[in-house]
Amino acid sequence: MSKDLAKDLRTIRDFLRYAVTEFTRAELFFGHGATNALDEAAFLILEALSLPIDDINPWLDARLTGAERERLGDLIAARVKTRKPAAYLVNKAYIQGLPFYVDERVIVPRSFIGELVSHGHVGGEELDLLGDPNEISSVLDLCTGSGCLAILAALAFPNAEVHGVDISPDALDVARRNVADYGLEDRIMLHQGDLFGPLGQRRFDLIITNPPYVDAEVMETLPPEFQAEPSLALAGGPDGLDIVRRILAGASRRLNLGGGILCEIGTGREILEAEYPHLHFFWLDTEESEGEVFWLPAENLG
Repeated sequence: MSKDLAKDLRTIRDFLRYAVTEFTRAELFFGHGATNALDEAAFLILEALSLPIDDINPWLDARLTGAERERLGDLIAARVKTRKPAAYLVNKAYIQGLPFYVDERVIVPRSFIGELVSHGHVGGEELDLLGDPNEISSVLDLCTGSGCLAILAALAFPNAEVHGVDISPDALDVARRNVADYGLEDRIMLHQGDLFGPLGQRRFDLIITNPPYVDAEVMETLPPEFQAEPSLALAGGPDGLDIVRRILAGASRRLNLGGGILCEIGTGREILEAEYPHLHFFWLDTEESEGEVFWLPAENLG
């Protein structure tokens, strides 16, 4: 943004209008916490100004300093030019209202499992799949990435020891930062390796996992915003279910009696049900998804 244009835009309202126009004209793609140009612009502006991100309206007529105008102008221009998700530009993403540090070493967290764990669908007053959350003593987060689900699990199950595994050392560096930000180093253990490989003989009351599940055809046509994310965290093989199959193959040996696995798979429900007719998948819907997350009790896995 030119300095002259930055001078013309004085208030948050001005920058919000300008950003929406620029994002719309550039035909940006959304899906990393925002679903449209207005929500993305509001998030970018509020986060850049260290304001609460839940409502931009109280701040619309606030006038900005020169430095603030310059920063917002640079961020709006960067979103259009680089096509990187806004979360990467401000190094922040939110799950269930909680902030997490992110950068290009991890995908922008957006798992439906966050809602299920935080709202008591797994252990608590809702579906009560595991009973009293205070009695859950061990949780495994496979493909932990930024560590956000491991952190949400630690908060939801206050007496649980949580283990997070990821094959990417870079992702684990981000996860360690987030774990430290929440002061959970004494309860969350992070491991580098391939799925269950680095865990020894440990068993768990609960396994949660948001593995790579994008199929090969979709990977070839991803918009630039998704191409900015590490492909290792997205690509799930020809039909998107290669990693899910490996998780199912090993999960029974890693669950305690009465435990279960919560897994997000995207749109592969029909493939999975046809391939595993002996497994009675219990599909959990969220506010924004239907049939993309399954629950399997340990006894169903054999």
